[in-house]
Amino acid sequence: MNTDREPVIRVRDLVTHYGERQILKGVSLDVYSGEIMVIMGGSGSGKSTFLRFLLGLHVPTSGSIELLGQDITQLDSQEMYALRKKMGVSFQGGALFNSMTVGENVQLPLREHTDLDDATIEIMSRLKLELVNLGGFDKLMPAQLSGGMVKRAALARAIAMDPRLLFFDEPSAGLDPVVSAELDELILKLRDALNMTIVVVTHELDSAFKIADRITVLDQGDILLVGTVEEVRNSDNSRVQDLLNRRPRDETIDPDAYMARLTNA
Repeated sequence: MNTDREPVIRVRDLVTHYGERQILKGVSLDVYSGEIMVIMGGSGSGKSTFLRFLLGLHVPTSGSIELLGQDITQLDSQEMYALRKKMGVSFQGGALFNSMTVGENVQLPLREHTDLDDATIEIMSRLKLELVNLGGFDKLMPAQLSGGMVKRAALARAIAMDPRLLFFDEPSAGLDPVVSAELDELILKLRDALNMTIVVVTHELDSAFKIADRITVLDQGDILLVGTVEEVRNSDNSRVQDLLNRRPRDETIDPDAYMARLTNA
């Protein structure tokens, strides 16, 4: 990975809270053009929270998040609206509109954000469905699709506007190993075909190791490691190895803190 060029995503000293609880603790990260960056970690590590802040869904306590050269913590609603047209998001559950056909779901961003005529929009939506191997399924309703097909239809909608940045939240969640492997191949194909920069949040190790150019390992709101697949595999960090080898951590309980939680002191 050539890091001499400017990153398309630059996070610096990101601190976030939910109420009084600190979730991210000064996270800094660069993601470069055309790269697939995988964010992984155990449950409660902060990876899904990190994604929500990258998407501008919440305002951080402190720090900066630059996407395509713009600090989203400083943008007003109209500027953020314009930036989001350059971003695509594939949500964990698909988030398709059940009252619309698959084709109408994919067409929706084009109808909302462009002045293209109906015929052009229909052709473009079919092209995106072909890219995700759903050609000919545009007339079906989401309820008629399998779990893997829902994920691919959601991906077709996410890339409808040819975004420069594409974000995935747990793309393999709920899928069997074969379908999960097919989705991994699709992510790689899209990166190469459309030259997108892709950020994937996942806890699936096999998927992460297959698609990642680099991996960021989060643990309890801190970055443990950013590196290539081999660097992560060979890391001597015990918490990274606990994650890779599915080893439970022994937690030392402070009796005073434990009693304070129970009594709400």
